[in-house]
Amino acid sequence: MHFIDITVIILYLLGITFLGIKIGKRIKASSEFFMPRRFGKGMMMMHAFGTGTASDQAVVVSSASFKNGISGIWFQWLWLFCTPFYWLIAPIFRRLRAITTADVYALRFGPSVAVLFAIIGVIGLSLKIGLMLKGAGALIDAGTDGAVSSNFAIPTVALLFVIYGAAGGMSAAIITDYIQGILTIVFSFILLPFVLQAVGGINGVRELVNDPSKMSLVAPEKIGIFFIIAFGINSLFLIVSQPFIMGVCSTGRTEMDGRFGFVVGNLIKRVCTAAWAITGLAALAYFIKEGTIISQIDADRVYGQMAKEFLPNIMPGLLGLFIAALLAGVMSSCDSFMISSSALFTENLYKPIFKDRNPTHYLKIARIASVFIVGFGLIFAYSMDGVVSGLKSWLKFGAPLGIGFWLGLFWRRFNAAGVWVSTITAYLCWWMTTQQFFISFLKSFSINEKWGVLRLVNGSHVIYEPYQITFYLSLAILGGIIASLATRKPNKEKIQLYHDLISTPVKEGEIILKPCTLPEGTVPPSRKKWFSNTSFEICAPSKISYIGFILSWVAVALMVLAFIYIIQP
Repeated sequence: MHFIDITVIILYLLGITFLGIKIGKRIKASSEFFMPRRFGKGMMMMHAFGTGTASDQAVVVSSASFKNGISGIWFQWLWLFCTPFYWLIAPIFRRLRAITTADVYALRFGPSVAVLFAIIGVIGLSLKIGLMLKGAGALIDAGTDGAVSSNFAIPTVALLFVIYGAAGGMSAAIITDYIQGILTIVFSFILLPFVLQAVGGINGVRELVNDPSKMSLVAPEKIGIFFIIAFGINSLFLIVSQPFIMGVCSTGRTEMDGRFGFVVGNLIKRVCTAAWAITGLAALAYFIKEGTIISQIDADRVYGQMAKEFLPNIMPGLLGLFIAALLAGVMSSCDSFMISSSALFTENLYKPIFKDRNPTHYLKIARIASVFIVGFGLIFAYSMDGVVSGLKSWLKFGAPLGIGFWLGLFWRRFNAAGVWVSTITAYLCWWMTTQQFFISFLKSFSINEKWGVLRLVNGSHVIYEPYQITFYLSLAILGGIIASLATRKPNKEKIQLYHDLISTPVKEGEIILKPCTLPEGTVPPSRKKWFSNTSFEICAPSKISYIGFILSWVAVALMVLAFIYIIQP
């Protein structure tokens, strides 16, 4: 690497770490460490973008596009059709006035479910941190041609975001996300023009690849409509059960700040995803042009290899900027995940046991927990087989708890027993679909030949993932409903407070003394219900909800149409 590249990287790392430590000096209590509610639309937009966007996703999308064609974009665009719902979800999380999502589960279902959520949430975010570190390590290793190995890069990156994240908490995460978000956009687009120029643009890609299926947004045998729909529905359950979403929605000054940031930040991410997919496909065309044997290329390293191939020859410092932007992407996500999981441990596992300690004590515990959580993430990073397989596991891991959120939101009768049964059922069914005895059982039915339930992967039969998702979600929802009807009704007063919170808009400057409580003297407004005098709680959305929801769908449609226009002849 050129000394200018090294200088760029060092300046970025020192600057971002110093900023986080400086912010940390102002924090005196764990509540400010976890949930500062003071950021405007611009900060919230870049926080949502930075938290939800990282270099491992570029690895996954470019790798999948390299192997399967442009349909690999769906490994991140699976969230695309969920994006309009973010407009509706954001004010719900903000109005619940919680520090963690486990606080919400404690109010709605009781302490046992809060503990369940906290444990699964901490494990899930540790897994996600590991996944991101794994992706960053692969990119740095490939981008520097092994000069900086993944075994060195992974713990180094982890150490740096632990230092500034543990010092500055969520405030440091949000402020640094603004800077790192800009760098992540640079990271997403910096390679694309050079790779396309080398292969003669999109037309050159079509000619070199010479396979119409790789230029199609759907690949029926791999990533078809059923795949997209199943993972899209799974993502709606997953998004509400992700602990970091509370911070993404609730750290703004107002509800609108959270709404705008959540939707617009994620729409920016969808545009970056398109750049990763086209870069991966263009890389395939480039290697074909160079006469490289495609089967000998590690797809997870393609994005980094393109950086190594082009950037050093264009201008000194570009490779350093690429790696700094890569680090920005992973650090801007991992710091938020670390703080969110630390909040779950401190607020929902530690505090209930060690009560009435001073704020400084809980702040210290939060910082110690952050270090251990990232430690578990490192263990996951070194134990993963690959980035794509790790992503698929993570996408399924958090979804079961989302069943409790949605059923609890719309059906008053749903209770703690329903959450436990639906969660356990989902995990049990997921496990069953990976076992040989269950696969052998399915082989005995002719339905497999007709519907393609089983697929041959590396010489062994596995269940096609959309069927796997349909199986565990359907049985989990059914099990949760039956368990709720067969057991005692939930506490009416807590249910009423839960819905009163959701019905009551948050005023700018509102002071929250205790999680999931209304300010003293607040009278919840009445809301028009679609199924009055029933146990269903489905209220008519406000005018601003309708407008934002429709505009979000328009943005999604335009994005898909624009992408099709670019890639199709």
